[in-house]
Amino acid sequence: MIQPSPLSKSLEGIDPNLMHTEISDPMLIAESSFVNEPGVERWGYYQFPQLSRLLDGRIAVTFHINADSASAYGKAAIEPNRGVSSDGGKTWEQIESGDPEAGLLLPNGERLLVANPAVTPVAHAISSYDLPPERGTVIGTYGQQPYVCYRHDELPSELQGVPSARMSVGATIWIKERARLDDPQLLRFSTEGVFPVTCWGDVHVTPDKALVVVVYPSRIEGDSFRQMHTVCYRSEDDGHSWQAQGRMLYQPDRTADPMADKRDGFTEPTCALLPDGEMVVVMRTTDGNGDGPLYLSRSENEGRDWSTPKVIRKNGALPRLLRLGNGVLVLSSGRPGADMSFSLDGRGEEWTEPHKLVPVVGSGNQDDSCGYTSMLALDDDSFLITYSWFKKPTEDGQTRKAILVRKVTITV
Repeated sequence: MIQPSPLSKSLEGIDPNLMHTEISDPMLIAESSFVNEPGVERWGYYQFPQLSRLLDGRIAVTFHINADSASAYGKAAIEPNRGVSSDGGKTWEQIESGDPEAGLLLPNGERLLVANPAVTPVAHAISSYDLPPERGTVIGTYGQQPYVCYRHDELPSELQGVPSARMSVGATIWIKERARLDDPQLLRFSTEGVFPVTCWGDVHVTPDKALVVVVYPSRIEGDSFRQMHTVCYRSEDDGHSWQAQGRMLYQPDRTADPMADKRDGFTEPTCALLPDGEMVVVMRTTDGNGDGPLYLSRSENEGRDWSTPKVIRKNGALPRLLRLGNGVLVLSSGRPGADMSFSLDGRGEEWTEPHKLVPVVGSGNQDDSCGYTSMLALDDDSFLITYSWFKKPTEDGQTRKAILVRKVTITV
């Protein structure tokens, strides 16, 4: 039996006069085919779940069953890696991923998949390419892995641009394409003997029908080379090309984070577009040095200029933002465990304390969950949230990894 957290029915610490929240018991999407064994490393398997709508209206949770490595990008899972629901998340069936996602509906009626792992191409060996001069090497904090950097505009064409897929009006098949990326400062990197082409973030349609996205990874030459940062791109041609708007260079709060100068930088941004056009971004700094703060920054001019990032949480990985129709802004994150917070002002000015979705019993920040979450709105007041739990009990007293989902309803 899946054990719900103590907060499975209601969230403690929230003024009931302002908001009432209900969380369903966890529903099982999938559990690992293996039991956990001491000393056996399976990081990356049954992790990193992502919620999406399929083209036929069903809801899908797709998860990773492979090593967490650049060499695994774009490769098919070795086992069925998707759960689907035809009844709004009440029941789930595990299948192989293959049915088309709905993607982002554009103002012109087309659909677009972009800044999404679903369109990340396979990373091929660096020996496959005639590469330009190196612009520098950074040693990452996880495993001391080197990242060899090159100017984006000097790379072979297959290593440039933004991987994406487009579905024409009335069609049911995605056609892969590579959008042009206009960013003369951008550096891309090779690592682990391969050259990944990644561009991940949340895409939004602006009031003037353009597209904006805040993505990572990003590096530039000069004083900011050592740390990664996030960058906002804008498209005025329905995602056929993207232009750099503004960068959020790494600006740490050294008082809040004693390890600030040793961090990998700002990574894994999540972005919410508010009704008045303001963009709110939350970024990760947790890395191989241990827990790092989550930072929040704002832009009032569609990503050209950004406020000084401020610390809103002392830890977190892959933060996700979801603004509900009732005005509540939800932030989910993890490490340790998986959790979520709420901003009743709808702007991220103030947040409730994090509320845990899995029991945190291990001493390490990756012991109980990968910490990656994903959310999908069902209506103005409710959403689904998915996450991993590494310690689902078995009948014989062992544990397996599991992918779980819950429904959350908020009334204000």
